[in-house]
Amino acid sequence: MDGVIALYKERGMTSHDCISKLRKILHTKKVGHTGTLDPNVDGVLPICIGQATKISEILMQSGKIYRGAITLGVAYDSEDLDGNLIEQVPVTTPLANDQINAALAKLTGDIMQTPPMYSAVKVNGHKLYEYARKGITIEREPRPIHIDHFKQIKPSTYDATAKTQTIYFEVGCSKGTYVRTLAVDFGKQVGLPSVMSDLTRIKSGGFDISQTSTLAEVKAAVDDQNVQAVLHPLAEALADYPIYQLDDSRWGIVSHGGFLDQSICPEKAPVVRLDYQQQVKALYKFDETVGQYRPFRMFLA
Repeated sequence: MDGVIALYKERGMTSHDCISKLRKILHTKKVGHTGTLDPNVDGVLPICIGQATKISEILMQSGKIYRGAITLGVAYDSEDLDGNLIEQVPVTTPLANDQINAALAKLTGDIMQTPPMYSAVKVNGHKLYEYARKGITIEREPRPIHIDHFKQIKPSTYDATAKTQTIYFEVGCSKGTYVRTLAVDFGKQVGLPSVMSDLTRIKSGGFDISQTSTLAEVKAAVDDQNVQAVLHPLAEALADYPIYQLDDSRWGIVSHGGFLDQSICPEKAPVVRLDYQQQVKALYKFDETVGQYRPFRMFLA
């Protein structure tokens, strides 16, 4: 059983919970996820099965797209609604669309972001959230991230009773981006406390939310002996790479981990997918030092 399950992670579950349940459903230990989702976030969580666990890191590097909400007027220590309220400033005059759009635009492109205290980033051997739970704040180094787009997806709403305003957004971002920190940074742009009040991941690892299956649907497929209905094959997960069809001679070289000359891809693409007899057998990476393609990921079983 080799491939990727584009799991719809439901709220209230950790990514580890999903892995544990899938191992039991699929009766295999060879299961790995492609980056975590916080328990209060739902959406796309690609899960690699069997040989596909070799591409977990590759899928993790892909960009991600989220949709969610930022509420202005309140701030929480966790930067989402799971934490404790730490600041409250009434929004007496709601922001206009041009103000919102200008603030969102300033948070696009290549920017630096400081990881939140409630995160799994390690400092001196301990995760930041372990310090945060003890009331300790640690100095953190900003990290480079890339934001492809950060835009409104529908008109904001104003709560005249609570004196808060909620902005609804979509963001396309690189690996390592903390969207709840983006929400806080948006508030700083407009001079108001803010919190990420809702979040759903709609694309990750090349899979969008329309391609996902719930744990219940995966279990039903396995019970019906139709796991292929929810399992995306390696060929689909690696569809974006240039493909070279191996002949018997070159398959012999690849099956022994040998190098291939650049004639397999004259354009010298950084990574090439190698297929043999309608099956994905390897990813090869171009090595500038020797001018040849060398093994990068092998799927020979």
